[in-house]
Amino acid sequence: MNDSLHPASSAPASNTAATTPVPITRPLLLLDDDATFVRVLARALASRGFEVLTATNFDEARALTRRHHPRYCVLDLKLGEENGLRLIPELHALVPDIRVLLLTGYASIATAVEAIKRGAHDYLAKPVDADAVVRALLDGDNAEGEDNDPPEAPEAPLALRRLEWEHIQRVLTECDGNISETARRLGMHRRTLQRKLSKHPVRERPDRDDQDLR
Repeated sequence: MNDSLHPASSAPASNTAATTPVPITRPLLLLDDDATFVRVLARALASRGFEVLTATNFDEARALTRRHHPRYCVLDLKLGEENGLRLIPELHALVPDIRVLLLTGYASIATAVEAIKRGAHDYLAKPVDADAVVRALLDGDNAEGEDNDPPEAPEAPLALRRLEWEHIQRVLTECDGNISETARRLGMHRRTLQRKLSKHPVRERPDRDDQDLR
């Protein structure tokens, strides 16, 4: 599997080069406000053939995108008070064919659908490893069409706590990630909302995996 990330160069090469494949560098923008996460993931992606550009806020991300035109972007949903969903259209305006992977600690169908609508290629819930990120970024890289279909709705009715979680996520998306405004619309205290957001929703069916949310 890793061999596909380090193909040999197609240009004429010596016999020595033929036995030592040269990694193809892929420019990638990594945007997250967690310095430790950025450092670890950047190192892992660099070892897999990506030229990683790191940013911790929107301004840095815009500047790097204008300067380097990255082919890929790994973007966190929450960046302080900013919402990563808002940056996706801007990145596409700067680099139309950029492939954006959205990461979030709060997996939700509503957020996933909104991310795809705004131009994200895929969506993963944290924690993630480098191999999962690479697979999501490169999946169907030369294909078109069905890869951009939004996630399907769940087949079974959602449990009460899950329904509440989805409702909160929809309102949070409508408010562009603004916690105070979301709490106001939901009629709950801001601290109560933050406490709910800090907890992952419970799986309703133990025999079914929630892979559609990742």
